[in-house]
Amino acid sequence: MSEDSIFTKIINGEIPAHKIYEDKRVIAFLDINPITPGHTLVIPKQQIESIWNLDSDTYEYLMKIVHTIADRQKEVLNPKRVGMLLDGFGVPHAHVHVLPLDGGLESSIARHLASGFKEPDHAALEQMANRLKF
Repeated sequence: MSEDSIFTKIINGEIPAHKIYEDKRVIAFLDINPITPGHTLVIPKQQIESIWNLDSDTYEYLMKIVHTIADRQKEVLNPKRVGMLLDGFGVPHAHVHVLPLDGGLESSIARHLASGFKEPDHAALEQMANRLKF
């Protein structure tokens, strides 16, 4: 993969993001078009097209951080559940969606799709990022 993904550009600081967690191996930031408030993307810093192409160590570490993010969402936002979504098509860079849910994932996605794309509310995203940051 030769061209940097939008996520690699975020990692490199070329594009701003509402980060809530970062270490040497992964980064977690809020989705700018969230399905639910607090919708977070967790990605490895190494650009690999699909989560299924990650080596076992990177995959396990990524999932450990996904679990940490889910625990943080439960602690701060108190949702009924936290869901996880892998679609693999939006950006050619392995990523996991972590979503605080008060209803089913299907109904949350349906409401999200019905509302259409909206310009990101960066003030609201920044406020949420400040609540969820480690």
